[in-house]
Amino acid sequence: MDKGSSTRKRTDANEKSVSPPPAKRRQQSHTTNKAVASFFTPASKKEPEKMIWRTIKDSLLVGRYSNQAAAQATSMVRRRIAAFDFDSTLITPSSGKKFSRDASDWKWWHSSVPGKLKKLHEEGYLLAIVSNQGGISLKPDPKTIKSDQKRLADFKGKVSAVLSQLDFPITVYAATGRDEYRKPRVGMWRELLEDYDLEEADWVDLDNSFFVGDAGGREAVAGISVKDHSCVDRDFAANVGLTFHTPEEFFLQQSPQPYMRGFDPTAYINSLAESSTPANPLITKPDVLDIVLLVGSPGAGKSSFYRRYLQPLGYARVNQDILKTREKCVKAATAFIKEGTSLVVDNTNADQDVRAVWVNLAKKHAIPIRCILFTASAKLCEHNDTFRALNLGSDANPENRTMLPKLAFTSFASRYRAPKMEEGFGEIIEVDFEFAGSDAQKELWSKYWI
Repeated sequence: MDKGSSTRKRTDANEKSVSPPPAKRRQQSHTTNKAVASFFTPASKKEPEKMIWRTIKDSLLVGRYSNQAAAQATSMVRRRIAAFDFDSTLITPSSGKKFSRDASDWKWWHSSVPGKLKKLHEEGYLLAIVSNQGGISLKPDPKTIKSDQKRLADFKGKVSAVLSQLDFPITVYAATGRDEYRKPRVGMWRELLEDYDLEEADWVDLDNSFFVGDAGGREAVAGISVKDHSCVDRDFAANVGLTFHTPEEFFLQQSPQPYMRGFDPTAYINSLAESSTPANPLITKPDVLDIVLLVGSPGAGKSSFYRRYLQPLGYARVNQDILKTREKCVKAATAFIKEGTSLVVDNTNADQDVRAVWVNLAKKHAIPIRCILFTASAKLCEHNDTFRALNLGSDANPENRTMLPKLAFTSFASRYRAPKMEEGFGEIIEVDFEFAGSDAQKELWSKYWI
């Protein structure tokens, strides 16, 4: 301690007894004068909140930023819409992490982004953000409620900060579930059209509207770029009928890169029409009592095949989704055999151990058993399952089945062992998936669903 410091301490001590108490140090406040004034302003005279949030079906989060001074006249007959994904398209974490740590961890994806958006607004475009946000829950689990609430608050805070910087009207749609709203499905687009009273087909200028997103199915370029995590943004744009751009193409004017879709339903349908391969073999019913064992992934078309080809032949159906346990299925099958009715076992029957249950039942009752193997790919099966689940009440889903979790497909793939004649089958018939439905259903099936 230096001499001057010692002297100051003694002087302070001497003055403490005769001087008034020092004034408390003023604490820095984050409350602005405007906010204080607003608190004492009558509600009728307060400026309305610019950011308004609402939720739909505990799944879709919608936030609208309004600025009356920047609002546009909407008398034009046809609206041009500029829609954007959010993360990795408009913004990116400023921390350099893959995901934002909190509401303040963001920066513009590129310095040109806000200027480009403002120009679009000035040109009369309706701007919207359409984003999948699976990490957010609008119906939090009691076990994770604190972390769920934080993620939701962080997202809202980040969106509010981004839109406040732009300061012109934009609506954000965030799909938090695996339902009709999640891209590439078009639920968020339908909600957007309803919000802006644009439901009529000719009220949107689709030819001059577009969607920008980073999930474009692009392959990795060595030393330059990594592979896109999916193709859902490109597929969403195709479902709606919008021109698609990646952020690099739209903001930086880069040339388009090659891309690949995991499953293209239109290409699949067209390949079936152009194929010279003979149709699936005709399934007939022998004169004797028998068992038909279906083998294939969820979504491979087993139940539809039964209803179309086997039910008309008089086969009864045993299905574990309905009966819940294998024991109940075996009991029901035994009852059919005793009453003299041939039956179909409509389960996945992925491995030899499961199939042995039915082979042994056939041996026990001295009746033949044959296997029908469904060859649909995993992506095709996921597509079928999603299409079926999101069209409840239609001919595509007569049993009102809900969407299966991803685990249902990965579990089947891990357990699957191809059936062999040595297991005890009289024959193994391979069946490819074929679409059967009206032209309207075919058009719907041909959309991107996964």
